[in-house]
Amino acid sequence: MKKVFYLSTCDTCKRIMNDLDLPEDMLIQDLKKEPISLDDLSHLRNFTASYEDLLNKRARIYKELDLKNKSVSEEELKELIAEHYTLLKRPVFIDGENVFIGNAKKTKDGIPPTNYIFASSSIFL
Repeated sequence: MKKVFYLSTCDTCKRIMNDLDLPEDMLIQDLKKEPISLDDLSHLRNFTASYEDLLNKRARIYKELDLKNKSVSEEELKELIAEHYTLLKRPVFIDGENVFIGNAKKTKDGIPPTNYIFASSSIFL
């Protein structure tokens, strides 16, 4: 699967996507218009140690729900991310067995700048 999850209102997402030469067969999903499915979340979870790795801890809703001070199960995190699109770290790039999550410098540096070609299985958080 070749897919990008991003937020069209996020300047960082837009900037990163503009810097890449995405292939024509790449599916692009705006999370605000089309929320991430539970199946897609489960697929992403296969590449991480937990749903917490997918969690955007800078999101306003993260603070409003006081998630930092709560004990939340994996299933609850999955449901929260599905319900509140801003809780997903973004952008998320999937190209087969390669996943890049978030906008940290090491993540952005790991994404090839042209043609979006990956050489090996990897995940960058």
